[in-house]
Amino acid sequence: MKAYQIGDQTGLDSLTPTTRPELIPGRGEAVLRVKLVCLNHRDMLVLSGAYGARRPPERVPLSEGVGEVIAIGDGVTGIQVGDRAVFAHFVTWIDGGFSPAAFAHDVGITHDGWLAEQVKVPAAALVRVPDTVSDEQAAPLASSALTAWHALVSVGQIKAGDRVLALGTGGVSIFALQLAKASGAQVAITSSSDAKLDFVRSLGADICINYRTTPNWAAALMEATGNKGADIVVETGGQATLGQSISAAAVNGRIVIIGALAGAVGESLPNYASIIGKNLTLKGIAEGSRAMLTNLVDAVAANDIHPVIDRTFAFDDAANAYRYLHSGAHVGKVMIKVS
Repeated sequence: MKAYQIGDQTGLDSLTPTTRPELIPGRGEAVLRVKLVCLNHRDMLVLSGAYGARRPPERVPLSEGVGEVIAIGDGVTGIQVGDRAVFAHFVTWIDGGFSPAAFAHDVGITHDGWLAEQVKVPAAALVRVPDTVSDEQAAPLASSALTAWHALVSVGQIKAGDRVLALGTGGVSIFALQLAKASGAQVAITSSSDAKLDFVRSLGADICINYRTTPNWAAALMEATGNKGADIVVETGGQATLGQSISAAAVNGRIVIIGALAGAVGESLPNYASIIGKNLTLKGIAEGSRAMLTNLVDAVAANDIHPVIDRTFAFDDAANAYRYLHSGAHVGKVMIKVS
């Protein structure tokens, strides 16, 4: 089968096409014919050797996609050959609370991922995709969308009328916008691009703030909400934005810390006391469980949610898909069609 591997991990040019033997499932495993895959920010970091320890150069990357089950091993139940399926990249996190043990089997990191014609995983991790959900709807669900679901539903306990703040227009924030609107919430989005803000406004964003022209975006958010603030903050910026996220949060707000896309900061939080004064909850999360993904797939089917897809590349053009994601020109998902 055709595949890609991460090579020497010195940059985007490390991605290398290769061929591998056809996969054979062991006991409890399933093999999927890969149909459509998605890129995420961490995939670029892997190629640059900047996502933890360097991995074996033959590792197949990517952690998110949709495929069709073509073979199952002994002892597999609940899934059949011919089913379309997705799975969370922490494949051993089936249900319940997070455990660091999940990092031991992280698809695309510790084990081969989606950027190949076939992928093999424990069948217990699979979530069947309903016939009413297309490949384009399903492929982006198991990483950034699942993270957004974890933030809004599992941690944020979102309800109609809540105010949600999502930072930036990356995959997690766009999914947070779509899921929050489906829940009846009001949504605020920040970006440095007026064009991107116009786009998210077309998706239903209620409050759009350009943080380049309005550096104190927390104050702008408070003014736009009548000084109430955001009940849930999807914090993708990290330490460099956390101070303003605290300022923008409502009393009893939930700040869900996901990433560090805005870079590091060299000083302590100037408004640390607000965490206590507002009775805030700050919680870091890592993607989500199979149980969360099952609920997300059901919600997408019930609400006919269509993920925002910026651009889809051919399998043989995978290197340019990485470069396009790295350019930052995208809004929504960058995808690769495998079969």
